[in-house]
Amino acid sequence: MSKKKIKVGIIAAEHSGDRLGSKLLKSLQNIFEVDLYGLGGPEVNTSSIVTPPEIDYQELHVMGLIDPLINLPKILSIRKKLLNLFIANDIDIFIGVDSPDFNMFFHKKLKQKNIKTIQVVSPSVWGWRENRIKSIKAYVDLTMCLFKFECNFYNKKNMDSFFLGHPFSQLKPRNNEEVISKHSLDSSKDFISILPGSRVSEISHLMPVYVAAAKKLLNLNSNTFFLIPAANKQLAEMIQSTKGINEIPYKLSIDSAQDFLSLSSISIVTSGTASLEAAVLGSVPIICYKTNKLNYAILSRLVRTPFVGLPNLLLQEHIFPELIQYDLTPESIINSFSKISSEPEHYNSYLTKINDSMRGEGFEVAAKAINNIL
Repeated sequence: MSKKKIKVGIIAAEHSGDRLGSKLLKSLQNIFEVDLYGLGGPEVNTSSIVTPPEIDYQELHVMGLIDPLINLPKILSIRKKLLNLFIANDIDIFIGVDSPDFNMFFHKKLKQKNIKTIQVVSPSVWGWRENRIKSIKAYVDLTMCLFKFECNFYNKKNMDSFFLGHPFSQLKPRNNEEVISKHSLDSSKDFISILPGSRVSEISHLMPVYVAAAKKLLNLNSNTFFLIPAANKQLAEMIQSTKGINEIPYKLSIDSAQDFLSLSSISIVTSGTASLEAAVLGSVPIICYKTNKLNYAILSRLVRTPFVGLPNLLLQEHIFPELIQYDLTPESIINSFSKISSEPEHYNSYLTKINDSMRGEGFEVAAKAINNIL
């Protein structure tokens, strides 16, 4: 029996969103013959996708409030080209993965043309800018949540949602011997992972602090060796150019976060998905975040949750250190590291609890839910 053909528009430009979008597309392709249009990263692009010419998904990797304004003309141009692509090809459904503020424009425009709309990864309405609920209710047919507490939030607002769950719930630590061999590492070293983020602006704000902290950690333990994964070659080159980085022993490798975290009992992590990845793989995260002063002044007034790090949000308890903006210094990283090192069992006991709040219905059931909407 031949599969029904559908035309799917997708935007999955973030590094983590690209992985989620790819998994959802594979499940959809088990049900439908999919014609794909839009913009994705390397994993989404393994499917046959039609993308407007001269658009690079990395051009949307801007964060905060100021960087998008600086890049506004380019972002608006990309947005217009993508919308024209979706409309010209008469798509049946639009799937926005992550990047909810960018995707809401498409949800609104395409919903008005009776095109079904899906948002994968809920906007953080439970944490800040709760008024976005009105737009979600009006323009999004189904919101797919990664975490149970998000679905609970929507239920309290009398809104439907789908508990997709997070792919990290399936993660298992890598075999240490294999990782050490793969990356030509010295097994006698004490490894600490540094995850500087997947955006240029994150690396520029955070890597200098991380390098300064690494020097201090090295003074405390000369056997320390730092493992630094990079999301791509461009970011790897930027990390390598950080002042002072050659004064510490380190290994830099592209797309190696899970390998490195599996070797590290403690990690220094830029707030975001990576902090959750660290916790799931058994590496206690020191969660860090820093942006420019104007961004922080605005964002800090909008946030309603007492936690920033995903592991703490899932536990609904402030367990793992959060060093945000002015609290983030080389000294505060050292203090957090020392505290974790002095009572590792306390922190490790919480790592196993995190998976329980991430196990959702999965991508196969999600594809069936989309089928029901169509």
